Amino acid sequence: MTKAKTILVLGGTGEGMALAEALQAIPDIHIVSSLAGRVANPKLPPGEVRIGGFGGAAGLAAYLRQNKVAALIDATHPFARRMGWNAAEAAAEAGIPLLRLERPAWSPQGGDRWIAVDDWGQAVDILRRSARRVFLALGRQELAPFAALDGIHVVIRSVEAPDASLRFADAELVLARGPFKLDDERALLQTRRIDHLVCKNSGGDATDAKLQAARELDITVIMQRRPPRPDVPAVSSLAAALDWVRAL
Repeated sequence: MTKAKTILVLGGTGEGMALAEALQAIPDIHIVSSLAGRVANPKLPPGEVRIGGFGGAAGLAAYLRQNKVAALIDATHPFARRMGWNAAEAAAEAGIPLLRLERPAWSPQGGDRWIAVDDWGQAVDILRRSARRVFLALGRQELAPFAALDGIHVVIRSVEAPDASLRFADAELVLARGPFKLDDERALLQTRRIDHLVCKNSGGDATDAKLQAARELDITVIMQRRPPRPDVPAVSSLAAALDWVRAL
């Protein structure tokens, strides 16, 4: 009997979930999904799941060796800055193949009013000069730089409530998990009279309705660029990732 190959998927994204589901149908593959554990009640993929960090690149490399992992797939969020570099270093140290599965980035379309920034300090400077009512479509760990905004109404949408110690002068909290429909995004922006939307260039179609709504309503979008990633083999589709696994 052929021994199953263990594939470790660094997940926590829709792509990671879909990949784990699809890999269940491939014979002789044992899938382990790793989640960072930043959300209290995450939606769990099928198969074996581990939650929590590895202890940097060295800890991940040790895990790969100890568990005889045959291949590593990095399907983390495009803004999981450190994990991509840890994955590249650990896979090289363990001597196993690595694939990056990443959704394509968003690109501005006709009618968009985008301002690209590299960090939230730049975004705060822009908002201070020109904003009155801002929609922060960000995770709770990204909010701290915006707490310094005075004289601006801030609408915060997050899966979980921000840290109670984080104080905003004028804020409204909307707890919700995507995907979001265009009609709902349009209504949110209109009823709150939003003039600036702040988000990260996460890509994909689960959360892009807000961008279409902003385009229709002529709202300025402050978009954080993606951080640099290591130069590793990469694909942007589930089908391509499955072909890569089958070829191992």
